[in-house]
Amino acid sequence: MRLVIANCSVDYAGRLSAHLPLATRLLMLKSDGSILVHSDGGSYKPLNWMSPPCYITFDEPDQVQVDAGITQVWKVTQKKTDDVLVVSIYDVLHDSSHELGIDPGLQKDGVEAHLQKLLAEQITLLGDGHTLVRREYMTAIGPVDILARDSVGAAVAVEIKRRGDIDGVEQLTRYLELMNRDPHLSPVQGIFAAQEIKPQARTLAQDRGIRCVVLDYDAMRGLDDSDSRLF
Repeated sequence: MRLVIANCSVDYAGRLSAHLPLATRLLMLKSDGSILVHSDGGSYKPLNWMSPPCYITFDEPDQVQVDAGITQVWKVTQKKTDDVLVVSIYDVLHDSSHELGIDPGLQKDGVEAHLQKLLAEQITLLGDGHTLVRREYMTAIGPVDILARDSVGAAVAVEIKRRGDIDGVEQLTRYLELMNRDPHLSPVQGIFAAQEIKPQARTLAQDRGIRCVVLDYDAMRGLDDSDSRLF
């Protein structure tokens, strides 16, 4: 990973357009080709970013840019959509690279791990005729929570969260992209399962053809009979 702190401006062009005026920011360049632009605020969320698959070129500024004080131009292009993120560097305050090695992946907390176990045991909550293939099906970028088959035998990849947000949908999208390259699995349907799914996450999932399933944790544990409720 390369970490650069620089005075820069950032422009995004593609399905939408966005501009970040000149300021000091942290630029994170990852080995998968992605880039994230951070400020000293906003918690963990970047101001702008480009997700893989993408590639970056480091260009010399033209004369107009030089006259404006720009010393470097980074151009990050999304391979699938041709969206472009352009970082105009004025001066660099820090530049370092670090080899992080292979990450062991996210360890689920107790509730998510229990949800996974319960859903594997009650796999028909996904729909009649669904059968479990295995839990923690490994992909090149980490394990998908559950691999199942639907009533006609098609593969189903399930990502489980306590609270489903956009990051979870993005994670499942990456898994599906890799799994659909496997002729023994393709086509693979995605299911995003959570106790609560945020509206933005549901919209993104539906846009990507991913089905959303809300899990009732108490009912799955046998602590709450949802059929006997008055309301």
